[in-house]
Amino acid sequence: MATAAAASASEPETEAKAGPEAEGEEDEVKAARTRRKVLSRAVAAATYKTVGPAWDQQEEGVSESDGNGDEDYAMASSAESSPGEYEWEYDEEEEKNQLEIERLEEQLSINVYDYNCHVDLIRLLRLEGELTKVRLARQKMSEIFPLTEELWLEWLHDEISMALDGQDRERVYDLFERAVKDYICPNIWLEYGQYSVGGIGQKGGLEKVRSVFERALSSVGLHMTKGLAIWEAYREFESAIVEAARPIAGFLSPFDREQTFDSQLEKVHSLFRRQLAIPLYDMEATFAEYEEWSEDPIPESVIQNYNKALQQLEKCKPYEEALLEAEAPRLAEYQAYIDFEMKMGDPARVQVIFERALVENCLVPDLWIRYSQYLDRQLKVKDLVLSAHSRAVRNCPWTVALWSRYLLAMERHEVEHQVISVTFEKALSAGFIQATDYVEIWQAYLDYLRRRVDFKQDSSKELEELRSAFARALEYLKQEVEERFNESGDPSCMIMQNWARIEARLCNNMQKARELWDSIMTKGNAKYANMWLEYYNLERAHGDPQHCRKALHRAVQCTSDYPEHVCEVLLTMERTEGTLEDWDIAVQKTETRLARVNEQRVKAAEKEAALAQQEEEKADQRKRARAEKKALKKRKARGGDKRKVDEDDEKEWGDDEEEQPSKRRRVENSIPPAAEAQDLEAETGLFGKSASIDVGPPSKQKERAAILKRDMPKVAHDSSKDSVTVFVSNLPYSMEEPDTKLRPLFEACGEVVEIRPIFSNRGDFRGYCYVEFKEEKSAVQALELDRKTVDGRPMFVSPCVDKSKNPDFKVFRYSTSLEKHKLFISGLPFSCTKDELEELCKAHGTVKDIRLVTNRAGKPKGLAYVEYENESQASQAVMKMDGVTVKENVIKVAISNPPQRKAPEKPETRKGPGGPMVPRQMYGARGKGRTQLSLLPRALQRPSPAAQAENGPAPKPALTASAATEAPKMSNADFAKLLLRK
Repeated sequence: MATAAAASASEPETEAKAGPEAEGEEDEVKAARTRRKVLSRAVAAATYKTVGPAWDQQEEGVSESDGNGDEDYAMASSAESSPGEYEWEYDEEEEKNQLEIERLEEQLSINVYDYNCHVDLIRLLRLEGELTKVRLARQKMSEIFPLTEELWLEWLHDEISMALDGQDRERVYDLFERAVKDYICPNIWLEYGQYSVGGIGQKGGLEKVRSVFERALSSVGLHMTKGLAIWEAYREFESAIVEAARPIAGFLSPFDREQTFDSQLEKVHSLFRRQLAIPLYDMEATFAEYEEWSEDPIPESVIQNYNKALQQLEKCKPYEEALLEAEAPRLAEYQAYIDFEMKMGDPARVQVIFERALVENCLVPDLWIRYSQYLDRQLKVKDLVLSAHSRAVRNCPWTVALWSRYLLAMERHEVEHQVISVTFEKALSAGFIQATDYVEIWQAYLDYLRRRVDFKQDSSKELEELRSAFARALEYLKQEVEERFNESGDPSCMIMQNWARIEARLCNNMQKARELWDSIMTKGNAKYANMWLEYYNLERAHGDPQHCRKALHRAVQCTSDYPEHVCEVLLTMERTEGTLEDWDIAVQKTETRLARVNEQRVKAAEKEAALAQQEEEKADQRKRARAEKKALKKRKARGGDKRKVDEDDEKEWGDDEEEQPSKRRRVENSIPPAAEAQDLEAETGLFGKSASIDVGPPSKQKERAAILKRDMPKVAHDSSKDSVTVFVSNLPYSMEEPDTKLRPLFEACGEVVEIRPIFSNRGDFRGYCYVEFKEEKSAVQALELDRKTVDGRPMFVSPCVDKSKNPDFKVFRYSTSLEKHKLFISGLPFSCTKDELEELCKAHGTVKDIRLVTNRAGKPKGLAYVEYENESQASQAVMKMDGVTVKENVIKVAISNPPQRKAPEKPETRKGPGGPMVPRQMYGARGKGRTQLSLLPRALQRPSPAAQAENGPAPKPALTASAATEAPKMSNADFAKLLLRK
């Protein structure tokens, strides 16, 4: 095939050589482009024919490919001789591809771990016919990532189509050897076996074929659904040799017949027997085929093994059927299957099911960790263990735990030091997503270097390497890690602590250890008592009393978290070892320090109390301002309509944190037009009373709302219907007829029994309602409408839960913990849309979901969460997008790790107006309501006996009835005067 392609490609090349002499340099460039396109078409045609159903059809495929190639060349020649629209379109497309290739190559030079970029570059180079470049691109990608079965087969078919001689065949063999090491790939093994059959005529060809098939059986022969194809291909190959030898078997001597024909016949019998002892699909058909093929009765032992395999197949079938019914990646089903096989205890079968699971879940670090841990503890086969660890870090290079385990496995199996060092350098360039990951990998490598050192010698090459590695680790964390994450990842200086311990305990170099601890303390750790005590214990074990005393004296002066503990340790030391002078100095220093600490604590408490007092004063000022405002309104409206004053009072006593739209609407509607103001003043009496004057008709909206409020009967809450009811909130206050507006939305989820919108006393919609369904599954489905935009606002849909009975219930549906595959983006322009953000993010991986954060009114806050397919893509996006300018805004990108929310105050107690803590239960489940306002002025309030008994001293004896009645009764007018005085 490759020969035909090369021969066909030589014709346009010859034509192109004659072209430039007549048509000039421009035609030469066009001809070169045309040759490259023709070559790519020839390779594609040859590859398509190579993957045919049988190897014996290859020659026919070659001829057909040649014919199609001639047509392509004819089209190319016609295009070259008569340039036109097609040629210009092709030039434009090729130029576009070349620009894209340059962009991808530049991107890979920045981040070599961009998987999608590698795939796109290989695809474009193959399309352009750049055979040398595509081979190099595939080589680079395979060194970093394991390739999928599809990528390997495409690469193998291209190389097979270009193989011309025995040397090329050996190169293809080497490529097959690399391909079968990445994943468990039955199709690649089948291709490998079939391709090796083509070289059976070469020296050692027969042994090569059998070796390939035997290795294929050991790798995928236990695959319950795909292993059958390998067994049948191997058996058919051996059966073909038997049939070829059968005609000459009668002419051979008994000895020769036994050496050739009978031994070959026994190979086929052996394959049948081995296959029937393994649980595979379609075992019954294989057994029937063996009965038909064999001239002798099947041995009883074979039948017993066959029956055992059938029984095992029945046990495994539920797990296989679960895999067939589930959708990829089927991680849960594979996990259950793995647990089953591990209970059965067959290591070979456990290994196969792990490998099958990893084909579809190769980006799941936990699965790789579990697999490598099983191999480390159970099989302990060097090649197998190291191969699994190598594939793990190539699939999930961002997971530091896999790299640490890989280093341990290489040390455990005594791999050369140079190889381990190279692996560690690869880990540093893997692009971890947290600063602490770099600390962990450095610690693992330093532990390995420490175990190499023979500390019985005063100096050695290994010891110097360990010290230089410690120094390099500190420098790396300071420069590389801090520059990227704005933190070193090692605030407690654990690496430096370990270095100091090694110098003190193993190298007897206490001077170096003291220098290191001094550096640790200067990095902000001097205020922690535990750091000083660690240093003290080190001096105590390997230093001298003088430095121990000095360390504790410094600790007494510097410690701020637990100074009492440090002082106690100092006094204990001086009591057991010190002189009288040492004791006096220690007592004086500890007393002085503790007195200063207590003084600082008192000042801090006073400051906190002052801040609390300021907050209380501000709250009192706000209350007085509201009272003055209310009194001013009463003076203006004195003598007016009492019902109108009551409505104003009710409105004033509502929530004052933010003015609600309905309140703004009422205030606006209450202001008469300027033209009517004078007439209204003339007709209004001294006290604001007026005859039947009509300021203006109420709005139609308020009329409809009032009618709805009046017509809708009051319904008591039925907690038994909470499971079929959802709570809908954040609706626009201006929504007219909420029932009519919302019913079509929720009827899509199921039959709606009732929609109960909530109105105020004046008939204004309050922005929330209850939707009751007939079935519970409809209510569950309705929760998916959460955050759906209704009249320009995001509608909140949550379960109907009584929070008084379930105070811990939360409706926030997003994760509040670390999510390594999700990004948090801040600083976005408010005009940025979801599509624009997706266009920006999808260049770095597969975007699964984007959530733009909005306020309750649906307005963007400049924040977003972007979920990628895996951690690798998310880490790449952080490196590429952080600091990018979007519409003149510089955005910040980080891994999603929301800060912990502060725990809400306990609802059991609440501070009363007078200061003491008043039990919340005194006001009912919802606290103090509007109808429970205290009308007694604060000057006349007295703490209740119940409150004193609850938190204060023992209550005083209750007043007698006569004493209680001595207080003068006050009228409403007296209360009004008191309020007007404030």
